[in-house]
Amino acid sequence: MDVSARTSPPPHGPRSGEVLGELSHELFASLRRRDQRQRGEQYVRGLLTARGRKSVRNIAAAVGHPEAEQNLHHFIADSTWDWQPIRAALALQLEQMAPSMAWVVEPLPIPKAGQHSVGVGRRLHPQLGHMFRGQEAFGLWFATPHMSMPVNWRLFLPDTWVRDPERRDRASVPDEIRPETRDECAAAVVLEAVRQWQLPPRPVVIDGRGAGLQAVVQRFAAAQVPVLVRVTPSALFSVADAALPGYGAGALPAQRILQSVQGLRRPVQYADPDPVPVARSVLAAAVPVELPAQHGGRARPLRPLRLLGEWHDPQRPPARLWLTDAHRVPVPTLLRMTKLPRRVAADLAVAGEASGLRDYAGRSFDGWHRHITLASVAHSVAVLAALGYEEPFSAPELSA
Repeated sequence: MDVSARTSPPPHGPRSGEVLGELSHELFASLRRRDQRQRGEQYVRGLLTARGRKSVRNIAAAVGHPEAEQNLHHFIADSTWDWQPIRAALALQLEQMAPSMAWVVEPLPIPKAGQHSVGVGRRLHPQLGHMFRGQEAFGLWFATPHMSMPVNWRLFLPDTWVRDPERRDRASVPDEIRPETRDECAAAVVLEAVRQWQLPPRPVVIDGRGAGLQAVVQRFAAAQVPVLVRVTPSALFSVADAALPGYGAGALPAQRILQSVQGLRRPVQYADPDPVPVARSVLAAAVPVELPAQHGGRARPLRPLRLLGEWHDPQRPPARLWLTDAHRVPVPTLLRMTKLPRRVAADLAVAGEASGLRDYAGRSFDGWHRHITLASVAHSVAVLAALGYEEPFSAPELSA
């Protein structure tokens, strides 16, 4: 099956129901009661077929059982089933079908008009750069150049929620949830899955342009999870190769380091997935670096680091800069990994929005997690159906 020339999948093709039927036994095996397994599959089928907002009422009507609305509401908002085993089953099932090229961490802004949904507040939209009222979550996405699916989620709760006993009680926020930064939340959505699910140690593509770059790199290094972190042009590093310009000069801006090694640049081809797959070529180069010392000590990582630059115009500074400790991965492969967030964005805009990832209208912490878990299943089913899923699924070439 050649999917390399396909666009992002349509919202929900005619084969979605068949694919769900083929996958549901494994995905819902952790639900001990038969009626829970039936409710889980029913909810996903409703997500796949309901028109408009994926409210419980619309989902119940879409599966032909409007009287089931109360049962489905209880199944999501008030039941006790654990969403983590379903997420783990989805991740491992996808890995068996078509091994991921990398894992991608992406923020999901969820606009909300009200004030009572768990975690809601005023915050900066990570993609658009303006303030909005709503929730923010971080998703861990299984990703290849041709498809992506979310397999784990962490809802970012601002201090105004975490430190407010009344709000916590009203939304049933678990006692173990503690204050954390956005960077900590983004890292936790990966480490939680890696530690509990035994996922393969593939590189994690993540945006590290916030204030906590060193902490993010060190946290993943300690967990032995390779990372590919986007950095700002002004981020400071020390050149680690005595044969390169800037060695011994102390901490230098990333852009300056890469501009000094333009002779190392080589062309790299990749498939740009948005809006349709297009073959493109850029120049790329990587430089061995170290994190600068902090507070008088040395910030040595557990693995060597490389600073990766991408040039769209050879006469201008690098357009994007990345830091990685995947030191044995070739530069062309690393560069193609940096394009996976575009695959995620393309699939989210089509299959993800149609699957209701942002549509939970309830107020509870557990209800939000159960809904987005089943919406992730619906998204995955829609993508696989659009790509012509057949068991065993034939994976496209990841180097394309």
